[in-house]
Amino acid sequence: MLVIRPLQENDLDDLYTMALNAGKGLTTLPADRELLQRKIDHARETFNQRCAPEAGLYLFALQDSDTGKAVGISGIEARVGLDEVFYNYRLSLTVNASKELGVHVRTPTLQLSNDMTDTSEICSLLLSDDYKGGGNGLLLSRCRFMYLDEFRKHFSEKVFAEMRGVSDRNGQSPLWDALGAKFFDMEFSEADKLSGLGNKSFIAELMPKYPIYVPMLPDSARAVIGRVHENTVPALKMLQAEGFNFNGLVDIFDGGPVVEAFVHNIRTIRESVNRYVLITSKPMSLEAPPAERVMVSNRSFRDFRVTTLPAKYIGPETVRMSPEVAEAMQVQSGDSVRLAPLKEGGFWPIHSHGESDNTDEISQSRIRKYRSHSSWD
Repeated sequence: MLVIRPLQENDLDDLYTMALNAGKGLTTLPADRELLQRKIDHARETFNQRCAPEAGLYLFALQDSDTGKAVGISGIEARVGLDEVFYNYRLSLTVNASKELGVHVRTPTLQLSNDMTDTSEICSLLLSDDYKGGGNGLLLSRCRFMYLDEFRKHFSEKVFAEMRGVSDRNGQSPLWDALGAKFFDMEFSEADKLSGLGNKSFIAELMPKYPIYVPMLPDSARAVIGRVHENTVPALKMLQAEGFNFNGLVDIFDGGPVVEAFVHNIRTIRESVNRYVLITSKPMSLEAPPAERVMVSNRSFRDFRVTTLPAKYIGPETVRMSPEVAEAMQVQSGDSVRLAPLKEGGFWPIHSHGESDNTDEISQSRIRKYRSHSSWD
């Protein structure tokens, strides 16, 4: 069974192995043990509420319960640009016209921007190759939206994601070679690593403040502006299915697009509902294709857990679980959990969207009933 949980201290080795296998281009998770340890420490401080909410870094691990290993990671940064200035390029348009000559020219430009300052970012999505497929990537990514939904006060109303841009197997970026390398005396991989380490002051010190005229760049650089790396295409499609759209900003290093959505418009959040746990002793098969599975969250801030169950176990008020699943989820009969479809367009037996989050709507007598009949079939 695969379960989402907060990143733990003992995940460093697994995290380092995943980052090492990911290669170059994953800025937020470089294969640097010291940096990864700092991220783990930051995440632990966040979940234990020992740092300011706006400084929070929420990192989630996908754990294989059979091996105990972390096989994936995803995260949410509560706010960007508060400690270190956050930079993007904005794709703009400059228009020049001459009535006398009958000329009207529209020139696309890249303008340095800090527009995403104080906005929440979903980040650090990485899944071990051995676990790709079967809806595991969907679970790893979409679990973040369930957390955003539960604890909205800790995040901005709008969230965004920076998508990995185009680079080759050697980590060379056409946009960097044509633009960034002219102002930074370093390779793309080195600049990308420095940015991932949190050292971004060099960007402000060395990057041009005036618009870059896109037609002056070579064809190879122009072609990758706003495009994603081939390995990032599935992640982009998933976010687009959730309601994320390109907002006109691109990464200053590799030109990867920035996509954004308002939290209340995200599909997983719009379609999520509450149910009460009913633990059953009857044998339950957990096998089902992704389109027939639902995500189940225990709604805990500090001990957040998410797994998937076949949709057939959802009832009008309850969701049935085996004792093993309930233990992994750290819930008992009568506890309120949150459900959402794993895959867009999949089977979803719930049609009353927008259910209230107020657990008092179901009487305490019903909760006691579910707890007293925890072995119902």
